[in-house]
Amino acid sequence: MKALLPRHLLTVSAIALTLGLGQAGAQQAGQDISPEASQQAQEAANNNEPLSANPDATAGQVMPGSFADLVEQVAPAVVNITTTSVISQPTGGPSFPEGSPFSDLFRDFGFPGMPGPGPGGRGIPPQRSNALGSGFVISADGFIVTNNHVIDGADEIEIEFYSGKRLPATVVGRDPNTDVALLKVDSEDALPFVKFGDSDSARVGDWVLALGNPLGQGFSASSGIVSARNRELSGTYDDYLQTDAAINRGNSGGPLFNLQGEVIGVNTAILSPNGGSIGIGFSMASNVVSTVVHQLREFGETRRGWLGVKIQDVTPDMAEALGLASEKGAMVTDVPDGPAKDAGMRAGDVITSFDGGEVQDTRSLVRRVAEAPSGEAVEVVVMRDGNPEVLSVTLGRRELAEGTGGEGGAPAEGGGSSDVLGMTLAPLTPELAMELGVSRDMRGLVVNEVDPASAAAEKGLAAGDIITEAGQQPVTTVAELNARIDEAREAGRKSMLVLIRRAGEPRFVALPVAEEE
Repeated sequence: MKALLPRHLLTVSAIALTLGLGQAGAQQAGQDISPEASQQAQEAANNNEPLSANPDATAGQVMPGSFADLVEQVAPAVVNITTTSVISQPTGGPSFPEGSPFSDLFRDFGFPGMPGPGPGGRGIPPQRSNALGSGFVISADGFIVTNNHVIDGADEIEIEFYSGKRLPATVVGRDPNTDVALLKVDSEDALPFVKFGDSDSARVGDWVLALGNPLGQGFSASSGIVSARNRELSGTYDDYLQTDAAINRGNSGGPLFNLQGEVIGVNTAILSPNGGSIGIGFSMASNVVSTVVHQLREFGETRRGWLGVKIQDVTPDMAEALGLASEKGAMVTDVPDGPAKDAGMRAGDVITSFDGGEVQDTRSLVRRVAEAPSGEAVEVVVMRDGNPEVLSVTLGRRELAEGTGGEGGAPAEGGGSSDVLGMTLAPLTPELAMELGVSRDMRGLVVNEVDPASAAAEKGLAAGDIITEAGQQPVTTVAELNARIDEAREAGRKSMLVLIRRAGEPRFVALPVAEEE
C-alpha cells in the first residue's frame, strides 16, 4: 500500500472543549428505537445473548431497503465515551517555527498555546480537557471495547449508554500496537451487548454500518461498503478494513457492523486532507481485535508469540537463485538466541508455512506468529537447500523478548523502559524498528510516552519518536542518555541538543537539562 502522509491520516477521536459541544451529544435513545426493541435488548442481556439482526431480514439480501431494523437491533450496545485529562497548556494559539522571535513575543505576553511563562513570570497553569469517543459493549457484565487513543492519558472515563445511563469505567488493559483498549463498568443490570464476526469473510463490496458519536453530536449511523481489505497503515499488526461509510472525529472506537449485526471492525482512522470524512475510513479487523481483547480480558495485557528470527521478503531474483517455485515466504537473515535457534532454524532458510498456514511474506508471518499463543509448540516448514524441512518451535513471548512485558519480564538488551526528562524511553530493537517503519539497523531510544506537562512535550516530542543522538553523540541505552545529561550539567549547560527521528526524518531539539533547585 502506498505510504500515507501523517498529516492526512487522522485518528477519529474528538475534543469536546474545542468543538464547544458540551453535553449536546446525548444519545437520545427514545427518538431512535421503539420501546419493544429496548425491551428485547434488555431481555437478550438478561439471557446473556448478544444482539443481532433478524436472519430472515438479511438472508440473501444484496442491497437493503433500509438499515433501520439493523440499527434498532444493535444500537443499545453502542456507547459514548467521555474522558477527562490534564493538559499542560491550552490549545489554539498561533504556531511558529522554533526559535522564531514571534514565538518569544507571544510567550512573553502569555498568549494561550505558547510555551513558557506568562506576565510576571507566572506559568500557564494546567487545564482539564474533555475528549470524546465511541465504543461498544461485548458482554452483559460490562466489558467495553474502544480505541486506545480514546482513553490514553485519561484521568477519568465516563460511559454514556444508549438509554442515557452514565457509569464510570476503569481500564482493564490496552494495546497501543493495535490501538485497542478494554474497559469495564459495574452495572446492577445486565447490559445489552454485541459479538464479533469473522472479518476474514467480509468481501469488498459488502454492506456495512458504522455507529458512534461523530463530532460529539450523539448517536449516529452511517452506511457504506467494504472498499478494501488488508490495509496496512503504520503498525506491524495492522489489518484494516477500508470503508466509505462516513466516519468522523468522535467515531473512534465505534463498531462497524455487517448485515448480520456482528462487529467486523473497530473504527479507528480516516484519510483526510481537511479533518472531515471524504469516504476513506479504516476499521481494525475484528479477527485482530477479538484476539487482543481475549488476552486483555484474561491477562490485562497482550501475550504474543515470538519466533526469534530476522526476516525479509523473498524477491523474484532470490526465488530464482534458491530454486523456489515462487517468491512466497519469508527469508531468514539471522537467527539470534531464541526459540527458532533452539529448534534448529538457520540463516538462509525460507519459511513457507507456519502452524499449518501458508506464509505469503514477512508481514503475514509476523501477524501469524503474534496471534499464536506463547509457550506452545508449532510446526514451521522451511525450504533448505531446495528441500522442505519441518521444525517444531516452542514460541517465546514477544513482550518479554522486547522488554515490554509485565511483572517478571526480562528487560531488553541495554535495559528496560525508564523515565528521563519527562519521557518513558526504551531501547530500539530490530522488531520495534520494523514496527515503526524504520531501518532494522537503526539504533537509539524509542519514546513510549511523554508527560504532557514536561519540557519534552513543549518541544513537540511524542510517542513513537526515536532519539538517536544526545549531545552530538550516539545513544542506544538509557544509561548512555543519562551520561550525556550528566556531562551537559557538569559543563554548566542548561540544555542539550538531541537528534530525533520521526517517520525517518531527522530533527534536532534542545531539551532543558538543568536540575531544579
